[in-house]
Amino acid sequence: MLRLLVFLAALAAVSIGLHWLVEQPGHIILEWPLGHEYKITPAVGVLGAIGAVTAAVLASAVIAYFYRAPSLLARSSRSKRREKGFQALSRGIVAAGAGHVGAAKRASREAEKHLPKEPLTYLLRAQIAQLEGDRVGAETAFHEMTLLSETRLLGLRGLHIEAKRRNDAEAAHLFADQAHQLAPVPWAGHALLEHHGSNANWEEARVAIEANLKAKAIDLPAAQRLRAVVETALAMEKQVDSPSEALHLARQAVKRAPSLVPALALIGRLLARHGDSAKALKLLEKAYAENPHPDIASAYLDAAPSESNAERLARVKKLALAAPRATESGVIVARAALSARDFATARRALAPLVAEGQTPTAQVCLLMAEVEDAENGPSGPVREWLARGSRAPRDPAWIADGVISRSWAPASPVTGKLDAFVWTTPPEPIRGPAEDVHAGIPAAFLTRQERLLEAAEIEAESGAAE
Repeated sequence: MLRLLVFLAALAAVSIGLHWLVEQPGHIILEWPLGHEYKITPAVGVLGAIGAVTAAVLASAVIAYFYRAPSLLARSSRSKRREKGFQALSRGIVAAGAGHVGAAKRASREAEKHLPKEPLTYLLRAQIAQLEGDRVGAETAFHEMTLLSETRLLGLRGLHIEAKRRNDAEAAHLFADQAHQLAPVPWAGHALLEHHGSNANWEEARVAIEANLKAKAIDLPAAQRLRAVVETALAMEKQVDSPSEALHLARQAVKRAPSLVPALALIGRLLARHGDSAKALKLLEKAYAENPHPDIASAYLDAAPSESNAERLARVKKLALAAPRATESGVIVARAALSARDFATARRALAPLVAEGQTPTAQVCLLMAEVEDAENGPSGPVREWLARGSRAPRDPAWIADGVISRSWAPASPVTGKLDAFVWTTPPEPIRGPAEDVHAGIPAAFLTRQERLLEAAEIEAESGAAE
């Protein structure tokens, strides 16, 4: 509304001005060479001046257009070429993602024709090389990407992946380190941690953890857990030469990750070596009550190596009371009772685990076979328990990247990933190192019972065949 009022007011002002100009008396005399004179009214003079200015403006615009026409045409051509190039890039990336190598290559050629220096063309070329299995071509494209500031990080990541594919750990670490120096991106930080974990460079791993935390590549809880794992690794290395420092590191680890079983077990062992068995036993009993883990039970058993078998059995019974429903409690009592040749106690400890309706694990079945063998010698029940053990569910173990280990390790032996080992039940069938196949069989019992177990398996297979 306001604009309409302003327009009407301006129109009225122009009309009034023109009327006033027409009503003015007099003439404007224009003198030209050769004595010519022209008389015009003021209104005609003003309109003529306006027309002349308008004509001059139009003429200058036409001249400027024709002057700029070549550059405008060139700009329009470049714009069309870029549009065609980006359309080709889009088609190529989609085709590469879908696995259509031929379509991706045609689109790549078109994109390079229209966009010869576009960084994304290198990415498309690298993707096509990867699809074709051309490792050299892919690395060449990624290397060209590292020469451009816009795609340097992307090129370094591609080179890192290619180096890992050819199992060149040093080259992969070099590319990850270069990327981490440019920008603390999460993939580079994790790659550095894996490299240090693979090479047991725990001090460098600590530095990398702090750098990742500062760059927000990991959150604080994850950083605390990784710190605890690295401190436990350092403590394990120093437990022989510097037991006091190892104990300090293990305690730090437990403060950061109270449920870290290897650190708890290590503290118990170190305290026992220092002669503080009472404190070690108290700590391990508390830890076992919260997490009845075999590693904690093993450290508890080793806390007093000079005691007799009967004394050890009495102490183990006390530990079992901290977690009476745990399977491991029955197992450790049965083992201690077997060493003390208290077969009745061993059977009572294993009874809840082999009762009707229960599914005893391989370790429990082998323990029952050992009790039968120690008490009655080789017999039918021994072979029966060994046969059941061959078919029983596997016992939990430390597993990382498909590797099954009797003992915990700070990093995966396959990838170097920190805190990769998890205490869990192995998949069926067991896939792991050969040394761990008989992890549930006592060493003193292994040689003779292996033969019995093999015989039982053969017998079971023969029965199934019949």
